[in-house]
Amino acid sequence: MTSGLDLVVNLSEFTYKQRKEIYGEKEPAAYVYQVTKGAVRTYKLLSDGRRQIGAFHLAGDIFGLENGETHRFTAEAVVDTTVRLIRRESLENAANKDAVVFLDLLSKTTRNLEQVENHLLLLGRKTSLERVAAFLLEMDQRSAAAGVLSLPMSRRDIADYLGLTMETVSRSVSRLRQAGVLDFIGNTHREIVIHDRRQLAGFD
Repeated sequence: MTSGLDLVVNLSEFTYKQRKEIYGEKEPAAYVYQVTKGAVRTYKLLSDGRRQIGAFHLAGDIFGLENGETHRFTAEAVVDTTVRLIRRESLENAANKDAVVFLDLLSKTTRNLEQVENHLLLLGRKTSLERVAAFLLEMDQRSAAAGVLSLPMSRRDIADYLGLTMETVSRSVSRLRQAGVLDFIGNTHREIVIHDRRQLAGFD
């Protein structure tokens, strides 16, 4: 998904409206995707009707690269989102022929695996406050903007990602605000100024 890759394969670009499904669980994994603008959530619906979000994909991230022939999760646009599509077969052929493409794909895949591992640790070992703090730190590190953390996802999304209730997420964020770690811009509570990243990391 670099300029080198652009020269080797043909990329198509599509825009999906907010909450629009990009692909569904168990659908054929014929394409690999890269977010160019917006955000994507990948999730599973559990047998009891609950939703577990596995990952959030932001600008520059790739998703939809599977080991098998079908998708394990459903992918959905969090906000109006533009993605680039490349046929999986074309990407595999390009990676086999071009070392630059292969190394870039390996780097992005490794980064995705690291995020998955961090998510598993977060769900298995951390308290609710630690989970929220870790999430905010992750989003801050992945954000391209300086100074203000702009969250595209809702509190419901965050709760379903962290395995918490919306009320617990709200209480944890309020505790961090009361501690002077962060504050909000506007009424949506999605624009966050982090005053003390070291202190926030201490809650992680």
